[in-house]
Amino acid sequence: MSRNYKFHNPKGLYFVSFAVVYWLDVFIRNEYKNIIVDSLFYCQKEKGMELVAWCIMTNHVHLIFRSVGNREPQLLLGDFKRFTSKTIVKAVQNNPKESRREFLLDKFKEAASKSSNVDQYQFWRHDNKPIELWTNKVIHEKINYIHNNPVKAGLVFRPEDYMYSSAIDYTDEKGLLENIVVFQNLD
Repeated sequence: MSRNYKFHNPKGLYFVSFAVVYWLDVFIRNEYKNIIVDSLFYCQKEKGMELVAWCIMTNHVHLIFRSVGNREPQLLLGDFKRFTSKTIVKAVQNNPKESRREFLLDKFKEAASKSSNVDQYQFWRHDNKPIELWTNKVIHEKINYIHNNPVKAGLVFRPEDYMYSSAIDYTDEKGLLENIVVFQNLD
């Protein structure tokens, strides 16, 4: 599996999904989801990540983003994944309420042993495939797909009711992250 994210257009708008190794349901605990939220906020403020849509599911994350400024999108995403990987593994190790601690750490260790570029624990799978979005129709389709994921999973009845998503930002209310670029149309 390649770690070379193929972002051909450094100024492009991209849809990307990435999953926890073995599709483990790590994000059933809010403290782990909050690490993702905090990291996205940091990337918005400090690294030039412009977020159009996002959603954290139990075992994967969806983003629509672009890199603004001089930051290459593959480096931005790589930094985000590296930081969140280390931080979440540490949180699992140090969480006294984590009943699955040994199981999760064993799985992260097992995944690392199968990877040539991970030392101790591998958290994220390496097979995300960024898709550049260039038409209004495709952008709206991907936004709807992201926002409807929690509905399809049976977590909520309406997309805007899921807290760990940008769906509420598309209803003129504010979600967990500031500065979501609510997509209207390319002009």
